[in-house]
Amino acid sequence: MKFQNIKGIIFDLDGTLLDTVDDLLDSVNYAFNYLNLPLKTKDEVRTNVGFGIYKLMQKLLPSNVDDMTCNLAIEKFREYYMNLKTSKTKPYEGIIDMLIELKKRKIKTGVLSNKFDKGAKMHTKMFFNDLIDYAQGEDEYMGILRKPSIKGLNIVVEKLGVELKNCIFVGDSEVDIQTAKNALIPCISVLWGLKTKEFLIQSGGEIFVNSPSEILNMI
Repeated sequence: MKFQNIKGIIFDLDGTLLDTVDDLLDSVNYAFNYLNLPLKTKDEVRTNVGFGIYKLMQKLLPSNVDDMTCNLAIEKFREYYMNLKTSKTKPYEGIIDMLIELKKRKIKTGVLSNKFDKGAKMHTKMFFNDLIDYAQGEDEYMGILRKPSIKGLNIVVEKLGVELKNCIFVGDSEVDIQTAKNALIPCISVLWGLKTKEFLIQSGGEIFVNSPSEILNMI
C-alpha cells in the first residue's frame, strides 16, 4: 500500500515508539506496594495500558476500591514514574532510523499519547529530541481528553502546520484505530507493540507493519 501526499505522521508513544512496559510495571507496583496491595505482573499491566493512567488503575485495582484510594494510587504512580532513577524505557529497534529518514523527507512528526501530558512530553524530548516536532499527552484539566477523542490530535496537527487530511496515525492499540477512524484518516497498526494482530483485526485494524522501515515504504 502507498499513501499519497502525506505531510505529517502522528504516532502513539507507549508500545509504538517506546517500549515502556517495564517502567510502567515498576511504577504500578510502587503504588500498589504503598497501598499494601498485591503486586501486578507484566502481562496484567501490558494488556491494560492504552487508555491513560486513570483507566489503567481502575482496571488493576480491586473493584471495591474507592475514588480516594484510586487517586492516591495515581499520585504515587506519577511520583515514581517522574523520578525514575534508572529508566528501562527504550525506543523499539528501527524507530530512530525511521524518524531520521522522515526528517530528511521533510515529513512532520507528532506524538499523541494517553500518557499524562508532562510524562509524554518528557519522554518524547528525552528519547527523540528534535526528531519529533510536537508531543501532546492527556490533560483533562486543560480540556484535552484521552484518545479516541480527536481534540488532542487536532492540536498536534495544528502545531505541525499540516492539514489533517494529509496525515496518518500510527499506533499499537484499539484506541489508536478508533482515534484515526474518528478523525477520518488512515491508521497503521504496528505489530511490535502491546496487542496481538488478531486482537487488532477484531478492533477494526486493516493496515499492519512488522517493522518501522515498512512505514517508510508506504509513503
